[in-house]
Amino acid sequence: MMLIDSHCHLDDDRFDADRDAVIQRAFDQGIKQFIIPATIATRWAKIKHLSQSYKGVYASYGLHPMFMQDHQPGDVAALDAWLDVEDAVAVGECGLDFYQGNSDEKQQIELLRGQLQVALNHHKPVIIHARKALDLILREIRQSGINSGVIHSFSGSLQQAEQLVDLGFKLGIAATVSFERAKKLREITSKIDSSALLIESDAPDQSGEQHRGIRNEPAFIVDHLNVMAELRSIPVAVLSNELSKNSRELFGLSQC
Repeated sequence: MMLIDSHCHLDDDRFDADRDAVIQRAFDQGIKQFIIPATIATRWAKIKHLSQSYKGVYASYGLHPMFMQDHQPGDVAALDAWLDVEDAVAVGECGLDFYQGNSDEKQQIELLRGQLQVALNHHKPVIIHARKALDLILREIRQSGINSGVIHSFSGSLQQAEQLVDLGFKLGIAATVSFERAKKLREITSKIDSSALLIESDAPDQSGEQHRGIRNEPAFIVDHLNVMAELRSIPVAVLSNELSKNSRELFGLSQC
């Protein structure tokens, strides 16, 4: 079995003490490739270093909507220039987050639009964060003309999922699906065509049912892979191959 963790923050300081061991544990579980999406410009250099230091680690560069206070006016232009010279598999993590209100909605939308244009400039897919904002995300995707990307840790409705798939997007399934109370996500996971699904840890956050309350890590995605396979009534190995194929195609990865 071979898996790709399509969204993990291995640059997070919480991994500084044991990053080698974390990656080795993932390798031992068959997880051979990892996408690290940046959240702020000051993390780009660290993510670049990790992508050059570890086999199977790939960089995505972007500006996360939860860190508006950390972004600078010239960051979108800097991102565009950075991608002129640095390797990346995607633009992101970008998006909209209105979990704690929408007082900075205008600024978030402007930041997202700038990054969607950067992705178009560089012919890259986007990794989108969408919390309490999926309808707006759908609008911005349509208006931008971008047709390649993933909605990470998808948490919307079946109708929204179908609209995103029609626009060429994939849905990142995180460990939330391991909780029985996540009935809507479980239904979507069982019904959406498997070609539209990715699997992700979002480590070190979003631990699943079996690891509740502890730091999440990529090795743990095998647990919700099993849940996803059960929901779809297919063998784990079959689903693993399909999910890996989807990630390779979206991000342009070679097969390990």
